[in-house]
Amino acid sequence: MIELKSAEEIGRMAVTGEFVGELLAELSEVAAVGVNLMDLEHYARRRIRERGAESCYWDYAPSFGRGPFRNVLCLSVNDAVLHGLPHDYVLRDGDLLSIDMAASIDGWAADSAISVIVGIADPADEKLIEATEVALEAGIAAAQPGGRLGDISAAIGEVAHSYGYRVNAEFGGHGIGRTMHEAPHVANNGRARRGLKLQPGLTIAIEPWFCRSTDKITFDRDGWTIRSADGSRTAHSEHTVAITASGPQVLTRRPTAGAASADPTRKSATAS
Repeated sequence: MIELKSAEEIGRMAVTGEFVGELLAELSEVAAVGVNLMDLEHYARRRIRERGAESCYWDYAPSFGRGPFRNVLCLSVNDAVLHGLPHDYVLRDGDLLSIDMAASIDGWAADSAISVIVGIADPADEKLIEATEVALEAGIAAAQPGGRLGDISAAIGEVAHSYGYRVNAEFGGHGIGRTMHEAPHVANNGRARRGLKLQPGLTIAIEPWFCRSTDKITFDRDGWTIRSADGSRTAHSEHTVAITASGPQVLTRRPTAGAASADPTRKSATAS
């Protein structure tokens, strides 16, 4: 069942979205050569606790996972693209890191993801990340009241194909609100003017993710981490978006560069 949210409820989701956006911006600055993925995980745990929020990932147990997820971040490096388990790995020069998180405040959830390169960037990786970001903005622009869900999917797929990337259809965006995953499924490729009619009050997570040279995926033995089947690099971008009478409203916009690190006490990634 799809639940349309009131303006007040969207406002409450926006409070969560602001926090999620701020924390992702912080994490993207903390991530650097020599930083352990577990330092990022513990940094996020501390900030979630300080804010009085709850992680939507902790104890998440979908059908495709192996046991409950016991982390607050998905950290996916290089050929890993989704659901990467934080583990004892020190970031290296040139690593492509995707950071995905969802949190809930006062019962309302928001979900977002960002991909960054630590150290010296490979232009091919920059292009891959750019493609996901451009596709995300295209999907958001297509999320107009009176349109169709397929308009969003088609817009994302069109960008992917223009950059020369194929699109995997197994995982995509989703509805969000009182819980992290609600109906409908938001595919990253599709046909315009098809599917669910977009109405004010619909809240969705739009999340294009692409592999550099394949649309096939594999799962790690941990049952969670999803990788490109050919070992090529991957990238992932995501925002939580509300459809309103005046158009799409992005609830997880991140602060501008530098603003997130205004508090110097937040720069340390050491667990507390």
